Amino acid sequence: MNERLATPDKEAIALLDPFTGLGLHQIQLVNTAAHAQQALQALAGARVLGFDTESKPTFERNEVSDGPHIVQLATADQGYIFQLNDAGCRQALAQLLESPSITKAGFGLGDDRRRIVSKLGVDLQGVLDLNMVFNQRGYRKDMGVRGAVALMFNQRFLKSRKATTSNWAKPELSSSQLSYAANDAYAALRVYVALGLGD
Repeated sequence: MNERLATPDKEAIALLDPFTGLGLHQIQLVNTAAHAQQALQALAGARVLGFDTESKPTFERNEVSDGPHIVQLATADQGYIFQLNDAGCRQALAQLLESPSITKAGFGLGDDRRRIVSKLGVDLQGVLDLNMVFNQRGYRKDMGVRGAVALMFNQRFLKSRKATTSNWAKPELSSSQLSYAANDAYAALRVYVALGLGD
């Protein structure tokens, strides 16, 4: 039986310096058709984007999520948070998600993929789950963004439970929600580059 490569544990990660992510001034909220067209133009030349989604959590038994409520994409210096309650945002995002020439890299994207296809009816192309890359390189399959950031950069990715379980469907997102969401995608992009996948 092949021995899997070790990954940093929670105790080791807790001792690391924080991951340096995007500041609020580098994060754009895309919530109108006009914003969406601007974002499309800005992202049109990208070869790879960090990618993630967030959905309003469900707390009741048998309650079904109608997420995702936002989709976040990141370049090397900007984060874009698409709110999906606007038709213009959904249409612009669909163009990006269906483009096979733009790699969308993230962690644990199986559920994200199913929800996006269900909600937007898009033919999702160019999606790369970085967990699978680490698995192919001998690490455990569920590396996740925290483990990957610790392994690749010797830094601690701050993942707040308060943020992850917050209401992503509300019209006005808080600054902490924007920061958390954008940096989830940004960290994935940084890991993608550090793995040498963009060469």
